[in-house]
Amino acid sequence: MFSVLRTARKSLGAAVLSVVAVALAACTPTAGPATRPGAAVPVALLVPSGSGQASDQLLARSIENAARLAITDLGGVQIDLRVYPTAGNPAQASAAAQQAVAEGATVILGPVFAEEANAAGVAVASAGVNVLSFSNNPAIAGGNVFVLGPTFANTAQRLASYATRAGKSQIMIVHDRNAQGEVGRAAIQNAVAAAGGTVAATGSYEFSQNGIVQAVPAIAAQAKSSGAQAIFLTADTAGALPLVTQLLSENGVNPATTQYIGLTRWDIPAATLSLPGVQGGIFAMPDPALYAQYQARYQAAFGELPHPVSAIAYDGIAAIGALAKQGRGMDRASLTQGAGFVGVNGVFRLRGDGTNERGLAIARIQNNAVTVIDPAPRSFGGAGF
Repeated sequence: MFSVLRTARKSLGAAVLSVVAVALAACTPTAGPATRPGAAVPVALLVPSGSGQASDQLLARSIENAARLAITDLGGVQIDLRVYPTAGNPAQASAAAQQAVAEGATVILGPVFAEEANAAGVAVASAGVNVLSFSNNPAIAGGNVFVLGPTFANTAQRLASYATRAGKSQIMIVHDRNAQGEVGRAAIQNAVAAAGGTVAATGSYEFSQNGIVQAVPAIAAQAKSSGAQAIFLTADTAGALPLVTQLLSENGVNPATTQYIGLTRWDIPAATLSLPGVQGGIFAMPDPALYAQYQARYQAAFGELPHPVSAIAYDGIAAIGALAKQGRGMDRASLTQGAGFVGVNGVFRLRGDGTNERGLAIARIQNNAVTVIDPAPRSFGGAGF
């Protein structure tokens, strides 16, 4: 048996941040501060340093490094980057956001965690300043808060569309019986319907090792009796995925004939690739070639590998720089331009509801390795959209 379901504070493994709903949403901002053509764009970067935890300090350093690397790539656009620590704390994030605006920031990049991002957005909404958070939690999106992290809805849409085009339109959803699992289930259900597929069945398990062991035989029987051509799983590599896939296979759901689909990244950590249960499974990921280039450049510049979340910070600076180059401000209309932006995770654009769309590749695990079987689109309107 695999050891599963160990949790850590603010785990940043597969999905960067908690998807547990938070009460709020930031207010619709008033008209924001103007940017002067040709002048440096004042940007506030909110990072989780100051909490006393080494993991937060590492993340903060990686985020700031990525932002500064992105600035060097802007080709003449000047960014006045000012960094503010939040300690991963909503009250401190609120105070930092207010201080940043008082000191002239026209846009806020970060913070990382959902509750922080919401607090920051509420604090500066009346000033008309937008917050480009690193969260992936759609519950905080809207008003002056955008989420740059990969959302379940975007990922589910890409995978469901691919599966139905590949002839796997009868899809069973298998989810964790917790907040993250329920959000994932809803995203998959909506995506399957939008792609023209059918939810053949839905199964779930209590989020514990014993809960999984008890539930999987019935889930496997349901998968076979429903005629499901694919099983779409919400489980992640840090939680239930190793055990669920192992037990499904042992209970007669053959991944060679029933396509396993993952809502989360199955290639992190790399040790997951050697698990028997995930062989043949597919998941979505940013363009791996672009990200590999980013990793190499980051390591050459800073002598260490970047934290995965840092790439989102790079993308945020890329978007701000692209707008500044066009002579546009950091207002909602500019940020949500239809053409989107290009970063080290590929193409992306911000939606009017505060969420985002990202161009994702479809990858398959085979022989303990990852192979891209459907490349990420390079512009909007491609197969992934």
